[in-house]
Amino acid sequence: MSKKVIFIIGISVLVIGGIVAFPKVSLFIASRKGSCNKEKKEFYIQSATTLEKLTEDLAYRGIIDDSEAFFSVGEYKGLNKENLALGKYVIEPGTPYKTILNGFKLNDAGNGNAEVEVEVTFNNCRDIRELGGKLSKILLLDSAKFVEIIENPKTLQFFGMSKEEIPSMFLPNTYKMYYDTDQKEFIERMSNEFKRFWSDDRLSKLKKIGLRKPSEAVTLASVVYSEQGRVSEEWPVIAGLYLNRINQGVKLQSDPTFKFCWGDKLDGVQRLLNVHRDIDCPYNTYKINGLPPGPICIPPTEVVDAVLNRDDNNYIFMMAKPDYSGRHDFTIAYSDHERLAKIYQSWLAKEMKN
Repeated sequence: MSKKVIFIIGISVLVIGGIVAFPKVSLFIASRKGSCNKEKKEFYIQSATTLEKLTEDLAYRGIIDDSEAFFSVGEYKGLNKENLALGKYVIEPGTPYKTILNGFKLNDAGNGNAEVEVEVTFNNCRDIRELGGKLSKILLLDSAKFVEIIENPKTLQFFGMSKEEIPSMFLPNTYKMYYDTDQKEFIERMSNEFKRFWSDDRLSKLKKIGLRKPSEAVTLASVVYSEQGRVSEEWPVIAGLYLNRINQGVKLQSDPTFKFCWGDKLDGVQRLLNVHRDIDCPYNTYKINGLPPGPICIPPTEVVDAVLNRDDNNYIFMMAKPDYSGRHDFTIAYSDHERLAKIYQSWLAKEMKN
């Protein structure tokens, strides 16, 4: 074979090899291309998406600047609507395209490989509907479906609670969860947290203070917290006072309970009147004996513990102090309570004139 033929064959082999290798080389280069964001960026996949739409969204957010390269790497990895995981992701500056795409891929645990958890905090919720509204802003959770599931008779029967009692299962705290946690997963998580909170020690204390079940302690805590949301030192004192009333067959007569009956109609009303107090409602402790049928808010766990560790006092009455401290005077005799009430009403009338 002549040198010329050998040369031609050699060149042909190189050309063919180059043609075959070029796509792989291009893909290799593309996979190592880094994201163009200069700062760490949060990115959410909120619904099932295609690789093409994902590429568009990342380009729009200023995370990638070579859509063709990104798409080609994703296509090579076989990413599609079925295996791109919903969730929250954090993209660091200069993250290689292949790393970003690997992070979006659904794993055996049902999450994205690089999916990060979010902090779920809920405080000061009046009821289940308000809780659902807050959750829907933090998680990929439908608030209407959440309420529908939790108030379903089968759900209530499973947890052994009434519709009125079920808010007591949700203990305010800061929890770590994946962004795509749905309604059922959230309820299951809260059920486990509830069981964990109600340890043998707490159940023993519950029995000692004369309450029958955890929901009653949470209900009482909700009344205590609604009466006193500022000064935590008073929580066990007020809890002791209300338990004294229950044990003596005296109505709780807590203003927040009848206010709860009005929904949001009394929000912002500074002075509650007899016409407000006269409402017929199972939560109105001016008309019913004992505790309301369920919580009037979802109270912090610290207040529940204050109830379980009630102050051992003989108080029956409480009256706000005539100042802006948010504190109360506590008394045993009605005559003392009546005297303090007159002082407070006189002070309040003067303040309202100023």
